[in-house]
Amino acid sequence: MTTNPQPKLDPTRCFGTGSVVYEAYHDHEWGVPIHDDRHLFELLTLEGAQAGLSWETILKRRESYRLAFDNFDIERVASYGKKELTNLLGNQGIIRNKLKIQAAITNARVVLNIQNEFGSLDRHLWGFVDGAPLQTDRLSARDVPTKSTESITMSKDLKQRGMSFVGPTIMYAFMQSTGMVNDHCVSCFRFNAVKKLEWD
Repeated sequence: MTTNPQPKLDPTRCFGTGSVVYEAYHDHEWGVPIHDDRHLFELLTLEGAQAGLSWETILKRRESYRLAFDNFDIERVASYGKKELTNLLGNQGIIRNKLKIQAAITNARVVLNIQNEFGSLDRHLWGFVDGAPLQTDRLSARDVPTKSTESITMSKDLKQRGMSFVGPTIMYAFMQSTGMVNDHCVSCFRFNAVKKLEWD
């Protein structure tokens, strides 16, 4: 009895080839576990800002976002009032959507409550994946879902706490970007490298 050999998958990127900013993000950040509260809040804010847009659009504005939001200092963003909101709405370096900007401020306040309750945002959010990255074996980008049981549960929790722009699809993208799930395709040169990581 003979068996047909499995086709070999050429090592390549899951996405981003041809875009300098996207390649750098894929090669060095996407899927790498993050446990720093400030960094988690940054990606939570950026994923919310991305809703309805391309991730590349947000990546190109990332430095502008860091400047506009005081490097995502959670306490400072949580203290923003009408003056800061007005300044952000006039900042051409970011997406000037009032609902998204207001969400970032409100979400920062919720993060402070989470930190008081759980000790850190990291501890609470990583609890939805039992503290360890979920490992997958995607053969292609077509196999990657837009949401999961974990992202649905996380979304429900954060919404109940008062956050917005944290729907299940946004939270699944957040899980991918923060390394809570390794969705690099098995043919991607980053798949095994990211699989070995536990902490940033």
